[in-house]
Amino acid sequence: MGTLLARLTLIAAGLSALVPVLWTFLNSFKNRVDIVSAVPKFFFSPTLDNYLYVLNREAVAAGLVNSIVVVGAAVLIGAVLGLPAAYALARYPLRWGNDIQFFVLSMRFLPPVAVAIPLMVIWLQLELYDSRTALIATYTLLTLSTVIWLAIPAFKAVPKEVEEAGRVDGYGPYAIFFRISLPIAARSLVGAIAFGFVLVWNEFLIALMLTTSEAKTLPIVASELSQLGRDVPWGILNASVILLSLPPLLMVGVLSGFLNAAFKRKREAA
Repeated sequence: MGTLLARLTLIAAGLSALVPVLWTFLNSFKNRVDIVSAVPKFFFSPTLDNYLYVLNREAVAAGLVNSIVVVGAAVLIGAVLGLPAAYALARYPLRWGNDIQFFVLSMRFLPPVAVAIPLMVIWLQLELYDSRTALIATYTLLTLSTVIWLAIPAFKAVPKEVEEAGRVDGYGPYAIFFRISLPIAARSLVGAIAFGFVLVWNEFLIALMLTTSEAKTLPIVASELSQLGRDVPWGILNASVILLSLPPLLMVGVLSGFLNAAFKRKREAA
């Protein structure tokens, strides 16, 4: 009975997450009259007008470029700085190691508005407001804290005996990190990096407060497609949500495929 209840709970949780996504996907192919009908329609004449409207807007193309540049740079910098920091905290005990970990995690406790307001003042004084540079620096703080916190357990799970064997073979600290610890913990680290990517790709409030026109990201552009009143373009909004969700899914899929191929080649070589 306990196993059955656990399975039913998992199924219910999966459906609660999957059904809204599927319904949004269906609505993106509907005309407005089919979406606002009193009885939900599962059978309808599909249309691509919603996607064509979104893709043909210059603001969407500009927002997509800004999102790719800003998020890609922030995730790359966060990974380059965060992974060595996480390894150092995991392998070299410090007097304030626990305090550093708590401080890193506490950066995620603050509401976005508490971070955005002082940063907006700083970027205005530096004349970097509404620029990609300001967004990259801001998002790097988010990805850095996320990568460090999630990568520490991954490096702790690497057997110390393997690293000690590397030292016996003459490897230095940097060689042990790059040639032993990093490949072993790669699967978990991909999850940390992917989570950081999704976190900043979908970020809305900070981007809303730090941009006006030049550096607007895709979530800001998607929100501007909505209108007030009864003429809300629901089909266009659903299409923009689907398009906004594709890059994180593709990123996770590409990284997973690359990692699986790398491990497959390693096993075949062994």
